[in-house]
Amino acid sequence: MTTPKVTLANRDATAARRGRGLMYGLLILLAALFLAPLVWNLLYALKSRAESSSTQVHIWPQHAEWGNFHSALALIDFFRYTGTTIMLATTFSLLVTASSSMVGFGFARLRGRGRKPLFSLMLATTMVPQILTVIPTYVIFSKMGLINTYWPWVLWGLAASPFHVFLYRQAFAGLPRELEEAAILDGCGYFRIYWQIFLPLVKPVIATSFILAFTWVWGDFITPAIFLNGDNTTLGVAMASGYTLNGISLNNVLAAGTVFYVLPVLVLFFFAQRSFTRGVATSGLKG
Repeated sequence: MTTPKVTLANRDATAARRGRGLMYGLLILLAALFLAPLVWNLLYALKSRAESSSTQVHIWPQHAEWGNFHSALALIDFFRYTGTTIMLATTFSLLVTASSSMVGFGFARLRGRGRKPLFSLMLATTMVPQILTVIPTYVIFSKMGLINTYWPWVLWGLAASPFHVFLYRQAFAGLPRELEEAAILDGCGYFRIYWQIFLPLVKPVIATSFILAFTWVWGDFITPAIFLNGDNTTLGVAMASGYTLNGISLNNVLAAGTVFYVLPVLVLFFFAQRSFTRGVATSGLKG
């Protein structure tokens, strides 16, 4: 009588192993697809100038030109532009993380007339493409005398981000109301409840918000190209216009520069990946 049970258990174990194998195979395939552009860029960065401009496509470089990485650092003031970009991205990320958390706390825990329609209106702004607001924003900041300065990023950070507000609102809404009620009975105001009780409980969302804001500024090209001049611009804009020789673009040197360009973001995500994934997973869809 035990034989059918054992056979059924073996079939279940075999099916489970096949399912795990299929899942791991799919994950490996997806990882390969995501890594393919990085590997292609690295191989292209090792090509010579003649090989990179040739019409014949070769995946592997015939002779590895490691000097392209030195040229990527030497042709432009790479470290100065990197410091400027890190400063700008960090400032914006800290400000937008703080301001969005406060707005998200207000939407999640405060009660008032028109709260839900206002929250829906704020979410609706996320559907507006950023490119549509660049020119009107430029005109406003131009009249304020803020072009070629970093003040636009400070003001954008202080104004919060609708998507980040949504993340915080979902996280704060999922916390027990008993915490809020107990704090009120102890004489805490709402700002103290936000700062000392609720904010420490959503550290994964804080990390998620910071990483998303940092990568947005780090990878943004259009905004600094329009709002900043060539001396105080970001690294991405400087790389796009600086790797030239006699008016000819040095694509292999540009590829080498992009290897350095992605390193800060990769390092940031490497150290904060657990908090990032937890922040996305725990933000939820609570109403």
